[in-house]
Amino acid sequence: MSVISKDKLKMTIYYHSEHSIGKQVYAYAHAADKKLLGVDVSKTNVTGTQWVELAKGLSVDVKDLIQTGHPDFIKTYGENKPDLETHDWLKILESEPQLLKHPIIINGENYRQIKSTAAFKKYIESDSETQEKEPLDKQFTDDESP
Repeated sequence: MSVISKDKLKMTIYYHSEHSIGKQVYAYAHAADKKLLGVDVSKTNVTGTQWVELAKGLSVDVKDLIQTGHPDFIKTYGENKPDLETHDWLKILESEPQLLKHPIIINGENYRQIKSTAAFKKYIESDSETQEKEPLDKQFTDDESP
């Protein structure tokens, strides 16, 4: 059973408001014609169950949600990515949400990590102009550079 609400008329974004890409994507998402639920992970306690569901929706491991190159991560865990269990990665996200690698958007049943504002901006602009657009899963790929 899913703990995260999904609706084709609603867009949900998990982001950190102190990250520039998170702020920008949230602003663009706010301008969309859909209802928006913004979850600022710096102010909202995201549970381990929710992080697991987000990772599963993205088809990645929980550890892949964490920016291991972030100075706070390196200060605590070193430059080499430690070999931790899933519950350890969850504890990191729960206690240090600033380590979230990329904003995560849920649009209907589609989950995507947003690695650039340019692709998201293009999607929102075409939506506001009521032009036909590609599905989100075709617009955001793992090949995009941050």
